[in-house]
Amino acid sequence: MVHAGPLATPGPSVSTGLHARVLDEVGSAITDGTLAAGRVIQIEELEERYGVSRSVVREAVRVLASMGLVAMRRRIGVQILPAAEWNLYDPQVIRWRLASSDRFAQLRSLTELRAAVEPEAARLAALRAPQTAAAEIMTLAGELWAAGHDTDSERFLPLDIEFHRCILEASGNEMFATLHPLVAEVLSGRTHLGLMPDRPHANALELHMDVAVAIQRSRPDEAHDAMRAIMTRTMSELAAPLDQPR
Repeated sequence: MVHAGPLATPGPSVSTGLHARVLDEVGSAITDGTLAAGRVIQIEELEERYGVSRSVVREAVRVLASMGLVAMRRRIGVQILPAAEWNLYDPQVIRWRLASSDRFAQLRSLTELRAAVEPEAARLAALRAPQTAAAEIMTLAGELWAAGHDTDSERFLPLDIEFHRCILEASGNEMFATLHPLVAEVLSGRTHLGLMPDRPHANALELHMDVAVAIQRSRPDEAHDAMRAIMTRTMSELAAPLDQPR
């Protein structure tokens, strides 16, 4: 839960808003291939295209460079880098890719990664989770069950994100825990792309409960198998749109 501080945070400045717009538009253009790898663009070209100052463009380029999407070449310009150079774990890069024409390949990759990590995270959570963490996971599973049966999608998504975050964290593996933003993006992306069932399947809700119960009862193999079943179901639900010609 995020708690507000004692002082109100001022709203974003105009320059911050311009920077965010330029960053989003250029990042989207790179990840969907409109700005192809190898192409060189000039700072002046971006200034003119977006009607912003040089400082705004330079800040956007700096952020894109930190993500591996571009490189500044002295006396040449801003060069678009190939996907092999991108930080594919950056949540913003994931968001752009999910909004691109390559969204289905991105969903497949993310779901395969989840299938490799989350069952093991659940197994470790059953071995390592403190009682308070196990209880929280159990509570979230119950709330997920209720939201799923009520077809309350607005409530279901944040609960689902938090459920998986807690398990990654409860694994006691700090590397697993850092994957939470990635999992949050793929869960949000599936929902926003209309790739989630209108009503969660009863078996999926039961499997979330099974994971929580196994963690609470310190049964690592059962936790692993239930989470693996969740991932298998997820891949099955994605199979039809993923296999469609695009």
